[in-house]
This record gives sequence, C-alpha cells and structure tokens, in this order.
Amino acid sequence: MNRRDFMKTTILATAATAIGTRAEARAAQANDRIQVGFIGCGARAHELISATLELPGAEVVGLCDAYTGRLERARARTGGKAVVYKDYKELLAVPSIDAVFIVTPDHWHKAMALDALAAKKDIYIEKPFSFTVEDGLAVVDAVKSSGRILQVGSQSVSSMEMAKARELVAAGKVGQISLVRAAYNRNSASGAWLYPIPPDASLKTVDWDRFLGPAPRRPFDLNRFFRWRCYWDYSGGIATDLFVHLVSWMHFVTGAKAPTSVVATGETYRFKKTHEVPDTVNALLTYPENFTANLTCTFNNELGAEPGLEILGTKGSLIIRGGAVTFKPELAREDNRWVVASWPEALERAYYDDPKIQAVETPETWDAKVIGGTESWQSEGRDDTYLHIANFFASVRSRRQPFEDALFGHRAAACAHMVNRSIREKRMVEWDAAAERMRA
Repeated sequence: MNRRDFMKTTILATAATAIGTRAEARAAQANDRIQVGFIGCGARAHELISATLELPGAEVVGLCDAYTGRLERARARTGGKAVVYKDYKELLAVPSIDAVFIVTPDHWHKAMALDALAAKKDIYIEKPFSFTVEDGLAVVDAVKSSGRILQVGSQSVSSMEMAKARELVAAGKVGQISLVRAAYNRNSASGAWLYPIPPDASLKTVDWDRFLGPAPRRPFDLNRFFRWRCYWDYSGGIATDLFVHLVSWMHFVTGAKAPTSVVATGETYRFKKTHEVPDTVNALLTYPENFTANLTCTFNNELGAEPGLEILGTKGSLIIRGGAVTFKPELAREDNRWVVASWPEALERAYYDDPKIQAVETPETWDAKVIGGTESWQSEGRDDTYLHIANFFASVRSRRQPFEDALFGHRAAACAHMVNRSIREKRMVEWDAAAERMRA
C-alpha cells in the first residue's frame, strides 16, 4: 500500500468511527453505561469530567487526587454521586469501573498505566503519553499484550479541521511537503504554568508523598505541587506540554510517524527564578518523508499565539489555526528576464521566441483565464475535547484501537524527549525507527 492509499484508507476509517460514535451515543442505554474513574482531578481533568458528563452512556463513578479541594469540586460536578478514593489502586480495584482517565503529572504516567492495564481497565491518558522513551515502550508493550483500549489525550486530532487537513494532504492538494512550521506562543504568568495556588493548600489538604510517587524525594513545596510543569522531576516543559500537541497534529495530518533526527535549543530568558525548564524552545525535526518541521515556542511574546501548523508544499500551503483550515495555492512562475537581459540581444530575442519558454515565462502572452485562489474551511459544533472523548468511548464499545493509540502517543512524546535531550546535551539526536527509541 502506498502512502496515498494509506492516507485515504485511514481517512475513511476515521469518518466511519465518527459516524459510529454518533450512532452508538444515540443507542446507549442505561444498562450499557461506561463507568469511568478519574485518576488526577486537576484543572484539565475538570474539563474532561464536564465533557464526559455531557456524553450519553457514560458515568463518572470514581475520583482520586492528592489535593482534597480538587476532589470536593470534582465530586460536586457529578452531583455528589462519585466515590472518592485516597489511593488510585483502590479505584482500580473496583470491578464495575470500565475505564480510567489518567490526568496526572507526567512522572506518574507509566506506573498508573501499567497498573490500570493489569486491572483490565481501558485508558484515556492525557498527553504526553510518557515521561521517558523507555516508559513509553513499556506501556506500548503492555497495551499489546493486554488487549485493552488506550487513547492519548491530544484532543485536536479528533477535530473536524484536522480531518479536513488530512483529507487535503492525502488528495495531493499541497503537493510534495517540504516544510512544516508550527508555533505555540504565550506571554503571561499563567501561560507559563504559574497558576494561582488555593489558599487552603497545606500539609493537611495536600498529600505530598502521593504526589511525589516515583519522583526524587523533595521537601514539601506547594510550587512544585501546583506548578509541576516548571520542574524536570515531573515534566519535560514546553516540549512535552505544547510541542506534543503540535507533533500529534502534524503526524495525524501528514501520515508521518517519527523524525530521523532532532536538533533543538532552549533557554530561560524571563522566568529564571521559577522555572527549571526553558521558557523559549526552538526545534528542527527532519522526517524520512522528505520534509523538515520547525517547532517554536516562547512564553515572552504572543505573536502567532493561536497554536497551529503551516504545511508548505510544492502546490500550495495549508494553514491550520483557530478552528479553521486555509489553503493557499502556489502560483509560482519562472522569470529569467534579469539573467537573459545580460546576454547578447540576438540571443535574448531567440530565447523568448521559443514556444516552450513562452509557455512558462511570459504569462502576459497567454490566453486569459481564471486560476484557483485561496480556499478556507471553518469547523463548528462540539469542541475537540467532547469529540475526542466520544471517540474514546466508541473504541471502548467496539474494541477497536483509536487512531491516537499507544504507539502514536509514544512517537509523539518521543519527539518531545528528543528535543529535551538535544537541549540538555547540546547535540543532534537520532531516532532508531526499528527499535522505536533514541539512538545512544
């Protein structure tokens, strides 16, 4: 199967899944409800809980978090029906829970995913899929042997604009892709993860040891607990929080799997007192599909703040941003006038008397016609989070792995880990496609 056939097949499969999702949601009955537990009830988890409660045929029945305030609010969102568990393993031991959402700091993902698979639970795991490449491989292998469903939570791959962009690329609309530019800029303290800390947060309301888990031992620190993305112990910073989104979108739209090499730079220019991780990162990812991706992010300026992709091809460019897809055709023309004007006059006249040259270099002599212009498509309706969770529940019911499965998530997260390794070791990092890991 060639690349175009593969893309067409996966587009049809994606469309069929979406149709199936709607049909299954309508058909869901009280006795066919998916019972869900949430491991981690931070801000993102509350968005996922709200979306889950809107979906027919699903019920949030279990909650677990290391801060009591989040648990109280999450339980209130369920109308007081969900049971609160102190330890996530207690939640996993409940036979009636069908699936769990893992919405925790990155350093917990491997242990919780492996425990959930052992408990025969299906998993929705927030991005990034892994804390390290080795962690990712361990979970990929466990999913394969378990037969369980796992979907990664980079939700925009379920959006209508990504599906449209994927369709256009598969149809050859942009031609040969040579460059992808992707950015995710911010300019605020909250955008740099310096979130407000609840006034009641203390040793009485925060279970510090449960938060640390497999991470290095540290003294109690509310900044580390509530602003964990700023620290290497629990996060990969910009690369694992934001670049993973950009890479997931790019892989989904283009059909690419993983780069052959990555080179990156990262510095902390503004948030030196609060961040171990860089506040500005630039990366170049080289792909075997013959294109390069340039990923950029800074927390110091909002130019191009709306996250998105620009896919540049020989026939045109796709801009995917703000819920819209725009196609701009390439109207390139050959023009050698300034060069040929330096030739002897007779040779210049002969050059432009050639019909083959006239056909490509003298548009003013061509028959008048209208050529293609910019096209644009805008998505509307349910947001990406709702659609992504709906796709997850469709997979749980059908037992078909979703398109953002464990291997997809592993490769996207691995790109982030390669970026960070390149930054920290100040060198190019290569990918071993056969082994699905970084080269030494």
